[in-house]
Amino acid sequence: MKTKDIAIGAAVVAAASFTAGRVTAPPPDIDRVVRQGGLFSVDASEVITVTLASLRDQNRLQVYEYAAEPSVRVTRSRLAGLISGSQELIVPASVAYHVDLANVGADDVAYNRDTKVVVIELPRLVLGNVAFLPEKARATNGGLLTFDEDHVEELRKLNYAAARKAVVRSAQNPTIVALAERQALKAVQDYFEIPLRVAGHADIRVQARFGKHAT
Repeated sequence: MKTKDIAIGAAVVAAASFTAGRVTAPPPDIDRVVRQGGLFSVDASEVITVTLASLRDQNRLQVYEYAAEPSVRVTRSRLAGLISGSQELIVPASVAYHVDLANVGADDVAYNRDTKVVVIELPRLVLGNVAFLPEKARATNGGLLTFDEDHVEELRKLNYAAARKAVVRSAQNPTIVALAERQALKAVQDYFEIPLRVAGHADIRVQARFGKHAT
């Protein structure tokens, strides 16, 4: 198993640009910008709104990738079993877990100014397509049918279909799903916390959780 780093530079740039924009804001907005420890502090609600929009623009956020090497075998026969052929396939594969950001709206983000806590409710994780590394696959053919290339190709297709199902089944393991969920929560929390820190709100905590869409 391996994790992939989540790109959050866009959020940092968005927050930095947002802060710079507020510095040069016209007089009516000056009361919303104050000096604090040598930095300009932008209203937290505005930072959260901009960050949410940036997050939604990504459509899907990949938070984890599960790698496996399924071993599958298929056998086929002809002429009432008089002629048969089999193929065993071992192939490296991976599948990614995503958060569907299109389902995260303003109603799913709540900011409590008194407790300085932002709560974000996320939809359940979504599995992407299984990706194979056929160039690293190992196939072993046996039986008279495998002397015919058409039958070998048929066995190969059946084996890849079985391998795909095996990877998806393994990816549903509760332990692996829990690990992917932890990565998702951390990724989203970091995505919001970094621009808040850049904008001068390091004291605000972000709590992501799987909420109303997870049922």
